[in-house]
Amino acid sequence: MFARTARRQLQSSTGLSCLARSFSSTAPVRADFTHVIIGGGVVGLSIARALASHNAAHNPSNTTLLLERHPHLGTETSSRNSEVIHGGLYYGPTSLKTRLCVAGREQLYAFCKAHAVPHRKTGKWVVAQDASQLESLHQIHETCARELVGVVPTRFVGKEEARRLEPGVRAHAGVLESPETGIVDSHALMVALRGLFEDEGGVVAVNSNVVGIEALRSSSPTSSNSNSNSSNPGSAGYRLTVRDSSTGEASSITTSTLINSAGLGAFAINNLILPPERHVRAYFAKGNYFSYAASAPRVSRLVYPVTPPGAGGLGTHLTLDMAGRVRFGPDVEWVTSPADLAVSAARLPAAIAEIRKYLPGIDVEALAPDYAGIRPKLRPAGAVGDGGKDKGKGDKGDKGGSGFVDFYIRKEDGYEGFVNLLGIESPGLTSCLAIGALVRDMLVGSARVEGSARL
Repeated sequence: MFARTARRQLQSSTGLSCLARSFSSTAPVRADFTHVIIGGGVVGLSIARALASHNAAHNPSNTTLLLERHPHLGTETSSRNSEVIHGGLYYGPTSLKTRLCVAGREQLYAFCKAHAVPHRKTGKWVVAQDASQLESLHQIHETCARELVGVVPTRFVGKEEARRLEPGVRAHAGVLESPETGIVDSHALMVALRGLFEDEGGVVAVNSNVVGIEALRSSSPTSSNSNSNSSNPGSAGYRLTVRDSSTGEASSITTSTLINSAGLGAFAINNLILPPERHVRAYFAKGNYFSYAASAPRVSRLVYPVTPPGAGGLGTHLTLDMAGRVRFGPDVEWVTSPADLAVSAARLPAAIAEIRKYLPGIDVEALAPDYAGIRPKLRPAGAVGDGGKDKGKGDKGDKGGSGFVDFYIRKEDGYEGFVNLLGIESPGLTSCLAIGALVRDMLVGSARVEGSARL
């Protein structure tokens, strides 16, 4: 099998240049790979695994390649986040984010249990400090009860119960609980996904930076893409120029179908393929995290503030890792470069002020800058919807409320075999398995995406 040959070549190299040498026996009219996924984060891995699993069961001659520009998989957004399995509270009942979050949440819990990936269903409290914030909690609760009944459970926690369970947490006006929220070891998750992908014959090539893409057109009704009956771009597949990040050596490969799941680099990949009028601009929301070294106050669940309208994130919240250690973040700092990963220590005083609103007994001397992550955004807009009450009145692609921007997951019009994923931020980790299944079905089935953001 071609994939096995390629994997043997990869054992002696981390880049793609060795792979290219194995292509010399491939006929020019046949693409080197059936599927190429650009981007080795948790979403790219999930897509790759879903396609490879389908191929192994139904089309064993098909091949799948996962390209990652860094020396290791998942070193960007996938490993620089809160590692939260979200319940699905925030994004509006009709949004793609909510649908994929809810489906992905259940799939992720089952996957972690089946493959021994460390995780825990901790539950989450969203805490209100005044009447206005309490009204926001009631809106969330009512939307979940009315339009997401049975799939996004919530309940209000009484004052006495809250005081007994979390005496260190302040919630002057009320507490809304999300019992389905949890945490996961994102690194162990990616290791498991990679293992399954490679077991199904998939190939991983790290240090492989895509620097050029040509959408090939068919000159006849028959092309390397068996699903194509037109001369549209991509009807004969795609030619990728890939540069080895460690040596600078360039290679050329071809693929029948192409998936852009490059995360922070997805905007650049989009602009390599699509014409100038369909280019997109990237917006980067940096989130700073702060570690906490003290043992008190002790908290056993996640604690979130009520998200202010129009905020680019969910607020500086309290999360836990699998060892029970507390950390706070992320805040929102708009930056121009996705490489700006230095923790902004100057933002600690503002973070302390926010944390003290719900955890007044915090020992500020035990807080320290920890790490930062970057969220890829289609617009500098809000992270949450408004429960759908203003559906259709916000920005284009808005399915949750004014300012809200949904995931962009589309099989691009006029381009054969090209699936484009942009703005895959939170809840991308929670949704990863559902996204993988959706993209698989878009390529090998008849799935369509309703509600995806519009550019």
